Amino acid sequence: MNVRLLSMALLAATVLLLTGCAGQTSRVPPIQVWPDMKHQPKYKPQQRSDFFSDQRASRMPVPDTVARGYLYEDDALNTGISGDSFVGRNPLTVDEKLLRTGQTRFNTYCSPCHDRTGSGQGTVPKKSTWLPTNLHEQRVLNMNDGEIFNIISHGRRSMPPYHNQIVATDRWAIVAYVRALQRTITTAEDAPENLRAQLK
Repeated sequence: MNVRLLSMALLAATVLLLTGCAGQTSRVPPIQVWPDMKHQPKYKPQQRSDFFSDQRASRMPVPDTVARGYLYEDDALNTGISGDSFVGRNPLTVDEKLLRTGQTRFNTYCSPCHDRTGSGQGTVPKKSTWLPTNLHEQRVLNMNDGEIFNIISHGRRSMPPYHNQIVATDRWAIVAYVRALQRTITTAEDAPENLRAQLK
């Protein structure tokens, strides 16, 4: 029984001793029973390192390293830009398959704002104060294909970017489909009467 009381007293004294040191300043690092990753063996930016011959912890990237998001920076197919200007024409072969893909993606991502005809009278602007661009405007007709691709990729004003949701080839398919829309009808009223319900 005395041993048990002695053990309890010793434990209590130890706890009091350890809690009594909490919050005190000292030049000696504290004893940490559970460090919880407070001390990690790592280099910080611009830190000195004796491991490397130049004594720099910050290392240059290995040759041919490509930063995330910059793999296609100079590729016209993936940016819509060649040199200092937008690509003039769609770099993909415009055929029925591409147009069908473009129609599917346009109806999924673009029609909520621009509606299925491209007039800018979709369901989103009916519930907001801003109006999307009418894709049949002369200003849009005069745009290069690369500029439309770039707008789809990076957005413009209230329009969000879609480069994360839509792969590059499908963005070009949307451009092709927009061009097809521009050559066919300008408003839902111009469509055949039996198809108008599908366009709204």
